[in-house]
Amino acid sequence: MSKPLFGAIEAGGTKFNCAVGTSPTDLVATIRIPTTSPEATLKACIDFFKDAAGKFEKVSSIGISSFGPLDLHPNSPTYGSITKTPKAGWSNTSLVGPVSKALDCEVYIDTDVNGAALAEHQWGAAQDVKNLVYLTVGTGIGGGGMVNGDLIHGLVHTEMGHIRVVRCAEDKYPGGCPFHGDCFEGMASGPAFKARWGEAGTKLPMDHVAWKIEADYIAQAISNYIYVLSPERFVIGGGVMHHEGLFPLIRKRVVEILNGYVDSPSILKNIDKYIVPPGLGDNAGVAGGIALAARRKR
Repeated sequence: MSKPLFGAIEAGGTKFNCAVGTSPTDLVATIRIPTTSPEATLKACIDFFKDAAGKFEKVSSIGISSFGPLDLHPNSPTYGSITKTPKAGWSNTSLVGPVSKALDCEVYIDTDVNGAALAEHQWGAAQDVKNLVYLTVGTGIGGGGMVNGDLIHGLVHTEMGHIRVVRCAEDKYPGGCPFHGDCFEGMASGPAFKARWGEAGTKLPMDHVAWKIEADYIAQAISNYIYVLSPERFVIGGGVMHHEGLFPLIRKRVVEILNGYVDSPSILKNIDKYIVPPGLGDNAGVAGGIALAARRKR
């Protein structure tokens, strides 16, 4: 008997990645859809799954890993919706409702970073731990957490990108977050990097002071997450992290900030294996959709 097929939607501000398969290494159909209006974008996603069902078989369930903020409370009348977002035209947009109705299947949703955390735990760089943080540093900054094998949920979903950081002495950039100014995202996201230096990170050499400052903010955030959540692994993705040499700077700075207070060999002796890039690379998001669909279907 063949394995059931699952559907995945990685809902992003610039594109929606959709896939059908059983795992990141077993995808029978994929598509990238530009993010335009909610109506047009979701219709294109639905058409993709209908077409795939005609060629293969109907998916047993669909997982959506999405940008937010999201309403993730199952008893809420707006469950499965994007709430108030800076993405023009997408506030108060239901994702679960239209997809579930059109495709007549169960649809599960979580944040893009929670989905990526789940995928990295199942197939990627965190398979050997049950407590982890997946952090993405790119157009925005977000984090997903897992404690004892369960994704973190609470009052709302985690907003790790908006914690406070201490401004570096040599940094005069005021911060780019429209809500908080100089929060973590406001100081270290890709747009903040470009606004501060006038260039994207790909244009600046590794010995530029920009990378020392970037590493300091990321290390501050990681140190705070260590104190609060005590994860066994950090997996850090996103476009900013593609720059060669940033990981060693971050690891070194984390050790300096903690200053021996967290007495663990994972930090003091094996930090190269404690703070790592994604095992799934840039596919962690769509893999998160498959993982959400498969996990909830069990």
